[in-house]
Amino acid sequence: MEENKFELVYTRFHGMNDQKIVFEGCFENETEESKDSLNFYVDGKEIEPEVIEKEGAFVRQRLAALPFRVEREYFFIVDLGNTINSSEKLEIINKVSSGKERVLAKIKIKDFRKNSKKIFYSFDEIKVKDDKAIISGWAIAKEKLQIDVMNKSDNSPVRTEMKEIYREDVANIFPEIDDEYVQGFKVLCDKVKGKKVQVTFIDGKYTTTEVLSLSSKTISVGKIGNLARKSYAFYKKYGIRNTAVKIRQKLFHTEDGVNYDKWIRDRMPSEEELNNQRKYQFEERPKISLVIPLFKTPGNFLRELIESVKNQTYDNWELCFSDGSGVETSLRAIIEEYTAQDNRIKAVYSDVPLKISDNTNEAIKISTGEIIAFSDHDDLLTPDAFFEFVKVFNQFGEVDAVYSDEDKISMDGKKYFQPHFKPDFNKDLLNNNNYICHLFMVKRGLLDEVGTLNSEYDGSQDYDFILRCTEKASRIYHIPKVLYHWRAHKDSTAENPESKLYAFDAGRRAVAAHHQRCGIEAEVTQPECYGIYRTQYKIKGNPPISIIIPNKDHVRDLQTCITSIVEKTKYDNYEIVVVENNSEKEETFDYYKELENKYQNVRVVRWKGKGFNYSSINNFGACNANGEYLLFLNNDTEIINENCLEELLGYCQREDVGAVGARLYYPDETIQHAGVVIGLGGVAGHLFLGTPRGQIGYFAGIICAQDYSAVTAACMMTKKELFDKVGGFDEKLAIAFNDIDYCLKIRGEGKLVVYNPYAELYHYESKSRKKEDTRAKVNRLKKETEIFEKRWSDIYKKGDPYYNPNFTRDRFDCSINK
Repeated sequence: MEENKFELVYTRFHGMNDQKIVFEGCFENETEESKDSLNFYVDGKEIEPEVIEKEGAFVRQRLAALPFRVEREYFFIVDLGNTINSSEKLEIINKVSSGKERVLAKIKIKDFRKNSKKIFYSFDEIKVKDDKAIISGWAIAKEKLQIDVMNKSDNSPVRTEMKEIYREDVANIFPEIDDEYVQGFKVLCDKVKGKKVQVTFIDGKYTTTEVLSLSSKTISVGKIGNLARKSYAFYKKYGIRNTAVKIRQKLFHTEDGVNYDKWIRDRMPSEEELNNQRKYQFEERPKISLVIPLFKTPGNFLRELIESVKNQTYDNWELCFSDGSGVETSLRAIIEEYTAQDNRIKAVYSDVPLKISDNTNEAIKISTGEIIAFSDHDDLLTPDAFFEFVKVFNQFGEVDAVYSDEDKISMDGKKYFQPHFKPDFNKDLLNNNNYICHLFMVKRGLLDEVGTLNSEYDGSQDYDFILRCTEKASRIYHIPKVLYHWRAHKDSTAENPESKLYAFDAGRRAVAAHHQRCGIEAEVTQPECYGIYRTQYKIKGNPPISIIIPNKDHVRDLQTCITSIVEKTKYDNYEIVVVENNSEKEETFDYYKELENKYQNVRVVRWKGKGFNYSSINNFGACNANGEYLLFLNNDTEIINENCLEELLGYCQREDVGAVGARLYYPDETIQHAGVVIGLGGVAGHLFLGTPRGQIGYFAGIICAQDYSAVTAACMMTKKELFDKVGGFDEKLAIAFNDIDYCLKIRGEGKLVVYNPYAELYHYESKSRKKEDTRAKVNRLKKETEIFEKRWSDIYKKGDPYYNPNFTRDRFDCSINK
């Protein structure tokens, strides 16, 4: 039974009432009875708290760094009333399982009161240049907030101008307070003298003063302040040594490099868990045949491999060896030693050297299991590997093939490194590289249907076999756990690619053969990295494309965009539909006339709605489009490569594809878009955001075409027939998430959404885009967020299938979830 532990994130006084204490946190394994597992005692007497629940994007984003998935947080409010001055101790007990109790917190109320604030406030940032400064932050204001600033050097007043900013993030942290009392501020200071200023907050009868140090550089006061507060809590829990390490990591960002060896060891199943697995009775107990080709295998590696199989917690298996060394080796003696001990181990031998496919097929011939598993001759399995696979085959009867995550292990077997955390089955990623690799198992019925390994593809024989399996499998399942350790040495294709160039050519041919069997005309090349392939689909016919570009008064952006299409695009059967959206400048309409006079395939249509509704504007453009395919394109984009349209169209013409997105760069040559992950950074985020151009990303993710849950409509091609079928963009989502919502709708129709890195554009959207800092904007965004999250709540609960749960959701670079 999983323990229903409560993670206490923050303890503070109520924002409006200093007789109440608020405890904020979340449950590690939340159930319907979660709230009932906490008991609050004041001087031994139990008190019933008020409870506020919060869920959604802000919660996921703010608590993403926790080592477990968080969808909901709780605020428990304990009202001490008039007893706050006489009470001594407040205690929280967390009942976690079977009546077991853990003391969550013990608070001396007298000491806690010393830290109470008459005015809650925080400084987020100070920017200083010459004799001017900008001080940003927030405060909880019970009355009209006034902020005075004084030069500390001579006590002279500083001339200030204050801009009020609505802070939804603060409102979410203080849910017990009405929004009207949440006050964000940006104070513009003129004629600042010296290196310090005194800032005074005045809120009715309360006054609070703080002295701030200034320098010529930006000072992130809030970040440092938050770190100090969190460090104290961390110290109380983990001690001074661990706290010092944590502070150093936070300040110098060394936490980016997780010690994977320690990470994976901390997550290996305990001996108790392994014993429970050994006792577990499955309804179906299929025999697993692990087939392994041997070829002059080092004896110590062979022994370690056999022991890793014998240590499996699931015992209905057989280990089938084929020794294709072709010479007298010590392997036979080792194998016979083990076969004498365990009749589940068997082997065949060859008098002549065998190539790897033939060698593996000989092992398959002596196998009798319902499940066939594949392993290299010098790697290791985790003790729970077979158990986890059999659990899947029991749970999902329609599954024909299963694969797991993997990592590498050093030659001496002492260090784990380079984990490969994979997505759920990703058809287009598999066409780019053999990301499935190990550990891989198939039902015998599927193997009988597709045939054994083909020696024509030796070096990538497993890649060819997996591709053939995917063509026939009813369902392919992914286990997001490391269950296989790949031994890395100098002859490994992973550590020394040049050692097996023939293998990469075999891989290219395997992908080409896969396309041919599927009736697809395509060219497969290996353009950038060994083992990474590119598929260019042959365009069928010459279908018309409608490029839909919304515009309001951005003449220069629009001109750059259209010029790049006209001058760089080789594909000629397209029209450009500019959707005019309430422009006000005369030069805009002059440019429209110039466009229509100059180009026969450019039209301007006028949307007459009010305000700005991205969905409505683009739906209107689609209604006025004549193309068989629609390309939604922002006016602040610029096409880079001349075959951009062909790259998008090639994928979009596939029957199983519903939408295709591109690789977009900011003007500073960093990634703006390379696929969208649901739940990343809150609601949804762009993977590899901000990565410098030229980098390939985690396991070459940036340069691999692959399936995602969504792509951005800043550049997105889709079939017009499909667009009409699902109702286009939802006009309730006027500004946010409409493109992601559209992608999820077409995925609901059984279609794939593909990111193609070889369609490249600049997207001149500002990285410092103006924040939603007015109440109206924030309320609109909040409403649209709620619509989107409610509609797609299932994907938030299960997690994005194309994003491994071992990755953190608060970074965009596939960092490990600590």
